[in-house]
Amino acid sequence: MARTATVTRTTRETQITLTLNLDGTGKTDLNTGIGFFDHMLDGFARHGLFDLAVDCHGDLEVDCHHTIEDIGIALGTALRQALGDKAGLVRYGSCLLPMDETLALCAVDLGGRPYFVYDAQFATPACGGMDTQMAREFFYAVSYSSAMNLHLKVLYGENDHHKLEAMFKAFAKALDAATRLDARIDGVLSTKGTL
Repeated sequence: MARTATVTRTTRETQITLTLNLDGTGKTDLNTGIGFFDHMLDGFARHGLFDLAVDCHGDLEVDCHHTIEDIGIALGTALRQALGDKAGLVRYGSCLLPMDETLALCAVDLGGRPYFVYDAQFATPACGGMDTQMAREFFYAVSYSSAMNLHLKVLYGENDHHKLEAMFKAFAKALDAATRLDARIDGVLSTKGTL
């Protein structure tokens, strides 16, 4: 079965249509209205080998907050739907990802219990129209709307662009590992018998 999902989210602040294919090739069609955020989502999809389409019309005249947070909610919701019953799912994934002078760590558990741990510091308030503090809000939204345990940490680095990009790519690689299927797993990988 295709592990895909399309989510539509409409509020007074954003109108979003997002489609995710977990078994893709890294193809993207992105229109968030925030060029730098499109760049981050493109890196996420390409390095996770997910197909991702996002069309968002948000209240960018206010700021980027609602657009980025709501896309996080839509992405997490699509991920939860695309995973289905999680039978055969590897469940865990992690990545230690270098990007020039920066090193980022990401670990995920798709066990159905949301929890979020985040440790990253930035020198500047924004990169290319994306507030750096919105990285935390995005990943928090993905974590809780997908019921994922997500840990993200920038171990060190100087350039804020590199830090942000390393986090998105580390998340992609960790999620790619966690969403793989293993024929040796009978049902779900849990002592409880359910995820």
